[in-house]
Amino acid sequence: MNPTPEHRSDHLLHCMEIWGGNHPVESEVTTPGLDAWVYSKPFEGAARGGDVHYVSLCGGGIITRIILADVSGHGETVAGFAGSLRRLMRKHINSKSQTRLVRALNREFAALAEMSLFATAVVATYLASRDRLTICNAGHPRPLRYRADRREWSILSPETVGDGGAPNLPLGIDEKSPYDQFAIAIERDDVVVFYTDALTEAADPAGRMLGEEGLLELARGLDASQPLRIGPALRDAVALHRAGRPANDDVTLLTLHHNARPPRKLSVGEKLDVYAKVFGLKPV
Repeated sequence: MNPTPEHRSDHLLHCMEIWGGNHPVESEVTTPGLDAWVYSKPFEGAARGGDVHYVSLCGGGIITRIILADVSGHGETVAGFAGSLRRLMRKHINSKSQTRLVRALNREFAALAEMSLFATAVVATYLASRDRLTICNAGHPRPLRYRADRREWSILSPETVGDGGAPNLPLGIDEKSPYDQFAIAIERDDVVVFYTDALTEAADPAGRMLGEEGLLELARGLDASQPLRIGPALRDAVALHRAGRPANDDVTLLTLHHNARPPRKLSVGEKLDVYAKVFGLKPV
């Protein structure tokens, strides 16, 4: 089930960098305060899929942004949207607030309504200066959260953290949707798991789908003492539930481990490189 070796590329994200796409990959990506593990496998071994993932880091090394979207459709249509999403992330890369980005994404899909395209998506912004994670969920499967101090797994949503509010619609359904978000404080060794619905819709040989509660139970059975192993272990547990049969959709799983490391100081050369990217003198 693992991607081929050429798709494996562990990566330290630099300031003003955007990493990701809609191609097959298994990779560890590190930003100040976070270790991310990303696994994505398009349906039937395609070169590009309907799941799009991106991780970005701002010019000051403080703001990490993560997007995972499940777009209706595959192939070149989704590849075009992946490029648009990357451009929007570039535009908002230095903004602490993700509100404008989410609204821009919704407008992007509203413009594609004639093509019957829509997407579920989760957008998350981590501020290393505050150890805070802000999440906007647009009709996407609810993330899982592991709290290291309690050794406890739970569903992560406005309802479960006491923020209330109605669920957000998928992108492209209502151009005027406000898209509510919520924030949580994260501590050292906490883990947040984002995924697409191929995991909850994984069926055993009798046709029983795993579901959200089933996925949560699988997570509770994992060894959380090695946070970076949680992603691969959960992927393998879902594959075991399917009895080794291939998934019936694109599969993407993204885990965030809070390592609590502060942003490092940039050298003079690195600062000049950042300024060049900010002012458009170098590509991002």
